[in-house]
Amino acid sequence: MRKLLILVFFLASPLLYSEKDPFIEINKKTHQFNQSIDNAIGVPIAKGYKTITPDFLEVGISNFTSNIEDINISLNNFLQGKFKDGLSDLLRFFINSSIGLAGMVDVASDLGLMKHDEDFGQTLAKWGVDHGPYIVLPVLGPSSLRDVVSKIPDAFLTPLLLINHHRTSYELTAVELLDRRSRYLGLEQIVMGDDYIFFRDSYFQNRNFEINDGLIEDDFIDFGFED
Repeated sequence: MRKLLILVFFLASPLLYSEKDPFIEINKKTHQFNQSIDNAIGVPIAKGYKTITPDFLEVGISNFTSNIEDINISLNNFLQGKFKDGLSDLLRFFINSSIGLAGMVDVASDLGLMKHDEDFGQTLAKWGVDHGPYIVLPVLGPSSLRDVVSKIPDAFLTPLLLINHHRTSYELTAVELLDRRSRYLGLEQIVMGDDYIFFRDSYFQNRNFEINDGLIEDDFIDFGFED
């Protein structure tokens, strides 16, 4: 099965193995569009959310959205052969979903079950699939060809799909996105130089960090981009 999936990605596009930025012109335009939308809508809403939401409730919502991710994280750990971490993540989900009040309280961490961070893009990387060219998605932001493709199985590995009520599912998804955006408020202040290049290089550096479980020796990764 694993070999079949890898073969499919190999045949899907020769661009999958390009480490350059062949879509730089459209990427820059999409990046500018995303920044405009974020400044006009995303930032004000996220700031309002943090202003009106009590700290304890904000922590609870953050724990809830984090708990939703643990099923996907667990399955990807299994696919990568990290069975101990996979079992730990699965146990985290069941503990926090039950005695942790639907995930609002992170009981599992207090019990020593550490939070991991895995997705299908990282799984493909572990299987030897290259990141491919850089792609900026409208609204969603920085990505790569490999990670764009990986969003499809990741979307089917969320417990939100089990909710047979469209409005509730959409509302929970909106809450998850809002909580995620509020976590990164203020990070725009650390952007240096050309913000497009900064976002692009930071994205790949962070993905490399995640794929290698934090085992990075160099402070910055040179991906051989040509502008």
